[in-house]
Amino acid sequence: MAKKEKRAKKIKKKLLHKYRLVVLNEDTFEERFSFKLNRLNVFVFSVISALLLISGTTLLIAFTPLREYIPGYSSTKLKQRATRLTYKADSLQQEIEANDQYLASIRKVLTGDVKTVDFNKDSIINAASIDASEVNLAASREDSLLREKVSREDKYNPLVGDAEINYVLFAPIKGTITEGYKPNDKHYAVDIVAAKDTPVKAIADGTVIFAEWTAETGYVIILKHRNDLLSAYKHNASLTKEQGELVKAGEVIATVGSTGELTTGPHLHFELWRQGFPIDPTNFIDFE
Repeated sequence: MAKKEKRAKKIKKKLLHKYRLVVLNEDTFEERFSFKLNRLNVFVFSVISALLLISGTTLLIAFTPLREYIPGYSSTKLKQRATRLTYKADSLQQEIEANDQYLASIRKVLTGDVKTVDFNKDSIINAASIDASEVNLAASREDSLLREKVSREDKYNPLVGDAEINYVLFAPIKGTITEGYKPNDKHYAVDIVAAKDTPVKAIADGTVIFAEWTAETGYVIILKHRNDLLSAYKHNASLTKEQGELVKAGEVIATVGSTGELTTGPHLHFELWRQGFPIDPTNFIDFE
């Protein structure tokens, strides 16, 4: 026990033993300044200096742009740019998928490569028909109160009127149908005979999504309308609209001709498509 106490006193004496640090002029040995030190003071000062240096370096790296020059640290601007590019890539991916769907529909219109689908007004009506006996048509108390509230709100609303919006398809041309809609023979259109250069009109408001020359069907123009409806006009002599233009119902978009390898004379090859499937145009348009 005595040895341990002696050893502790010896260590304490070494730590607290005073020294003098003197700075002298080398030529004249003149004393410039001096410090009184001991080993404990030197140790404490060294530890505090090291901690301050480490803390300062950490703060400098963490909160200043200087860290961008240290290997392993990424740039803040680079991260922001990467994030923006990621969002932009996602948006472009969605846009590409939508464009692929449009292109697939246009490709089907141009090639006629589809399965036979019976799509007419009767099938639509039958699909939408329900058994009225299975439906409870009695208005509930909540429904009656809601109807009364809405009628009071709309009574003097100038934006609400009695007019109904009808979606009417106009005939692109008037004439005799020489070949009708025959899906079993992969003829998904009607051929209407007309004099050469007869104006071909848009069946409804829409956007031109294709207006080019093709080897088999000559000058072709395709319009996209509401309700995922596409109308195609083939074998034209010329086109008056370009891709991307907006057209109104009844506006002239082409002239009747006899262009392309599959033509048999001046006529309009007219097709009607919805959601990638052909429709018999005579169910919706009167050509005569």
